[in-house]
Amino acid sequence: MPVIILVADGARPDTLAQAMDAGALPSLARMAAEGGRYVVTSVFPAVTGPAYTPFVLGRFPGSVGLPGLRWFDRARTITRMFGHAISYVGSGVRFIDGDIDPSTPSLFQLAPPGLSALSVVRRGLLSRDQLGTSPLYALRGAIAHFRGDVRGWLDIDRRIGHEFTSRLHAMQPPSAFALAAFMGVDKMSHAQGHDSAATIEALQIVDSVAAAIRSRAESLGTWQDTHIWVTSDHGHSPVHHHDELVAFFSDRGRSTVAHPLTIGLRGDVAIMVSGNAMAHLYLDLQDRTRKFWPRLAPKWTEDIAALLQRPSVDLMMLPHSTALCEVRSAARGSAFVELRNDKYHYHPSDGDPLGLGDLNGLSSEEAHEATFASAYPDALVQIAQITACARSGDVLLSATPGWDFRRRFEPVPHVSTHGALTRDHMLVPLITNHPVPRTPRRTVDLMPSACVALGVDVPAGVEGASFL
Repeated sequence: MPVIILVADGARPDTLAQAMDAGALPSLARMAAEGGRYVVTSVFPAVTGPAYTPFVLGRFPGSVGLPGLRWFDRARTITRMFGHAISYVGSGVRFIDGDIDPSTPSLFQLAPPGLSALSVVRRGLLSRDQLGTSPLYALRGAIAHFRGDVRGWLDIDRRIGHEFTSRLHAMQPPSAFALAAFMGVDKMSHAQGHDSAATIEALQIVDSVAAAIRSRAESLGTWQDTHIWVTSDHGHSPVHHHDELVAFFSDRGRSTVAHPLTIGLRGDVAIMVSGNAMAHLYLDLQDRTRKFWPRLAPKWTEDIAALLQRPSVDLMMLPHSTALCEVRSAARGSAFVELRNDKYHYHPSDGDPLGLGDLNGLSSEEAHEATFASAYPDALVQIAQITACARSGDVLLSATPGWDFRRRFEPVPHVSTHGALTRDHMLVPLITNHPVPRTPRRTVDLMPSACVALGVDVPAGVEGASFL
């Protein structure tokens, strides 16, 4: 049973559902009616790159060492042209496979032959089976990005969709697992809003690819044996205010390291923004080993307290250890998230920043159920996985709805953003072309489900659960 995942990068569940109900996406609407339509949780940070590890690896990004779209290599184990400030924007995306945990197998390795189109995680694929990675595609993407030509991404999506379906039809032996990512929805949402006509046009490209795959499978009599899952890596929400964190720390006399100005710089704090509604802050950069908040507090308490009072900061996460994280909100007080003996705990301290009440001894599934309807879906699991990552910052920020943490150097002014732990960013759609016996919970469930469909063993350490 081949498995094909189509990622409409940045698609919101409600935007997709409204477009289907309005008749704008007939192929996806038919698939959903015959199979299923679900809303599942993505990961924190809800940003392209880290949010692809669930699809291909079945792991949360923190668990495989991918804390953000940008992060600071405190240990100095990676050296690149931008020093130790790591970025996967643009050409840097080619380093992701080498930076994630080498012991983690991908679906492309477990179920060959595979095919990818614009996937940012493609470990195990031959270069000939990685569509969209040629110099020509890189040039097209660079031109669209730096010119602010967002509609250029629709042309890229159309080209990649055509190449993807053509290769799928021609591969011998047929591809067991294939993943195609379409960036147009995200680009249009950033530039014009998640419900704009251009965003719907981007979704229609995904719809046409699904229709082409179905038509071919039906003509060959293989449709009933083919799994097509259409999903997203993160949502979107309108942004009206941009808070430059670099300016905040500079005004307080702190020297900073932040993209793109990272070559040859030394600073007090590295500001690594992803999405642009989340950020990792790395303090005392001369130290090559990670400290935790109790040791950092004497020097940084005033800065962190002032930062928490800024309207842009919704949640502040201060790891006390790899298993214990303090969560603060200026308006709602503080609490602790703890992972102990594979059980999740949430204990309000002088408030309840996540609005969950006191929770004790929850399994991963129970923690998801307890938080899914809240303002921060899957918050306990997501906070635990990202703050446990040795590459994560000393302070993690999640932006207030309507705000983000970066405007300078963006070629296109953002009217919509993502990356935060908030509901609009964490919830994504999932459409299956066949009914499934268990309701999917998370995007990390797709990989073990694909293993079951393909008849391969689910690797140890996978953090999702099959819905098949």
